[in-house]
Amino acid sequence: MTTSCYDTIILGAGAAGLMCAATAGQRGRRVLLIDHAEAIGKKILISGGGRCNFTNLHTAADRYLSANLHFAKSALGRYSAADFIALVDRHGIAWHEKTLGQLFCDGSAKQIVAMLQDECDRGGVEIALGAAISDVAHGDGQYRVTFGTRSASAPALVIATGGPSIPQMGATGFAYDLARRFGLKVVEPRPALVPLTLGGEETLFRALSGVAAEVVARVGKTRFREAALFTHKGLSGPAILQISSYWRHGEPVAIDFLPALKPGWLVAAKHARPRVSLASALSNHLPGRLAETLADRLGIEGELGAATDKAVEAAARQLADWAFTPNGTEGFAKAEVTAGGISTAELSSQTMEARKVPGLYAIGEAVDVTGWLGGYNFQWAWASGWAAGMVV
Repeated sequence: MTTSCYDTIILGAGAAGLMCAATAGQRGRRVLLIDHAEAIGKKILISGGGRCNFTNLHTAADRYLSANLHFAKSALGRYSAADFIALVDRHGIAWHEKTLGQLFCDGSAKQIVAMLQDECDRGGVEIALGAAISDVAHGDGQYRVTFGTRSASAPALVIATGGPSIPQMGATGFAYDLARRFGLKVVEPRPALVPLTLGGEETLFRALSGVAAEVVARVGKTRFREAALFTHKGLSGPAILQISSYWRHGEPVAIDFLPALKPGWLVAAKHARPRVSLASALSNHLPGRLAETLADRLGIEGELGAATDKAVEAAARQLADWAFTPNGTEGFAKAEVTAGGISTAELSSQTMEARKVPGLYAIGEAVDVTGWLGGYNFQWAWASGWAAGMVV
């Protein structure tokens, strides 16, 4: 088997790998991009309901989880959301802001994939698809990758194969296996941006499947105000997906069902309309089915006026801090991303190169950097891919 020689071999043709390949190729590097899938950017295509939430205007390092909360600052600071927007604009792709700084294509996620393909073409990147990697070896300053019926070598190897979230699209833990083989530590991977499941007495809330409301979801001191959705398995919706990244098994999740209302509102409602029921008072602010279920659980029956102010105030406090204890998540199959991954302690935040293994780089979701919902993870892919692409 003859071995082809390159300056850089990149494993994984997702968002980070494509950005890295295009950046390095346009610097004049000979780049080989390898992916076992039959097409590039498969996760990009399904993102944002097919319109790709490609970045967020509010990107900052404090919107990312990592064992090192400062690690992402360098790459994000040097390749910003504005830089990626400029690239999108150069390709004539129309976009819009949806909510909370989230930017989407007006048309299709296919436009982002086509843009990245074009950028790779401009850099003369060779892309090898549909060939599984059977071996990765290192010696004499060269990385040798065997894939399909071919072999290639280069002094630089970039791990951009992501994490195991959405395995039905071919996602695996390959990045972690490879990292460990080269002696790099891995922070335990876990599902993130994922629906939570409920059991025990809380299965009563499954009857609300399909009901959504704006809430504040909280774990510890971390909180998000967005929509929550009851499902037949538990809780989902943006607020829950956000908080799931911070949740650990056994911890409660607190929900404020009425974040827009001030303390004392329910006592005031009682005195203004003493003959209404608690369910009726709640239905002015919440979907009817949710109002009735919460009222039933709170145990104030009949007219509000018949209850003491103390009992009414206690009900209001529970509505503002209702604790659920999830029994798990819906796992990697439903997780939008993976938290954990290749330890940032092993990598340079400037270049993404492994400190103890010259020429080995890790970028994107493979690394222990996980963004909030809303385009943050794509921006990390672009920024980390660019950072590595500028030096490989």
